Amino acid sequence: MLSRGTGRSSKAGLAWGLLGITAFSFTLPFTRVAVGGFDPLFVGAGRAAVAAVLAVIVLAATRQRLPTPRQWARLGVVAAGVIVGFPFLTSFALTTAPASHAAVVIGVLPAATAVAAVIRTREHPPRSFWVFAAIGAVAAVSFTALEGGGLGGLHWSDLLLIGAVVACAVGYAEGGLLARELGSWQTISWALVLAAPVMFACAGWAWAQHPPAPTGTELLAFAYLSVVSMFLGFFAWYRGLAIGPMAQVSQVQLVQPVLTIAWAAMLLREPIGWTTLLGGLAVIACAALAVRTRRIPPAPRSLEG
Repeated sequence: MLSRGTGRSSKAGLAWGLLGITAFSFTLPFTRVAVGGFDPLFVGAGRAAVAAVLAVIVLAATRQRLPTPRQWARLGVVAAGVIVGFPFLTSFALTTAPASHAAVVIGVLPAATAVAAVIRTREHPPRSFWVFAAIGAVAAVSFTALEGGGLGGLHWSDLLLIGAVVACAVGYAEGGLLARELGSWQTISWALVLAAPVMFACAGWAWAQHPPAPTGTELLAFAYLSVVSMFLGFFAWYRGLAIGPMAQVSQVQLVQPVLTIAWAAMLLREPIGWTTLLGGLAVIACAALAVRTRRIPPAPRSLEG
């Protein structure tokens, strides 16, 4: 039986996790809006550059200790997956793919993150975990194939979205482990600082090659991606994971595709057909089963005396 304190902590962890996921759920629709007025390369790099400036201010104001050389190397993995890989790949993919379509493909992310964590930590989950993770991946690929008219109809945007899932899963898994050492928000902040030189260079080059001419709506969408999706959202998400229980809080991520599809319909007026709904439910269900079966109950302690 849980104590009152443990129960309150669990609710707090879930609340913070849900807040972070709600913030992330707007990322794909707003990226779809932003690439209408900005070059995709600038959207991917520019939002990280803005977030890096905020990270420097917060780290300096709180006088955080510098990471060790080994931690910098691991931060490079986080930066490559979460700051470079996912934003860049989704920005280019959403120049042609609807946000609702992307949400279903990315719906396999919780299971992919669990797989990355299993590989990284050398866990030994039950066989059913691998079965459900594989079914989820097949469901996501099948969905994209059906909407594209068959395997031959897969578009380059679909491949970019799948690549974004892999990159983000690796970044989430490594970031979750590193947050235990550096702290939750500190991990994403240091990763942003590490990636800043490359992000500023890419953003500057993209601006020079394709000077943006955004509308007010497109500018607001880019601002949200920079301040919330790339920075503040991680504060809430990692805080929720830190409070825990991590296994339960991580499952909140399963509602993100549902929210994203809803925002795409409401904000972008994207038509949501039965293929999208059924594909989303199938991917989410497989991801949920994979995440749940990853948890292995601890062996009972032997009684002595």
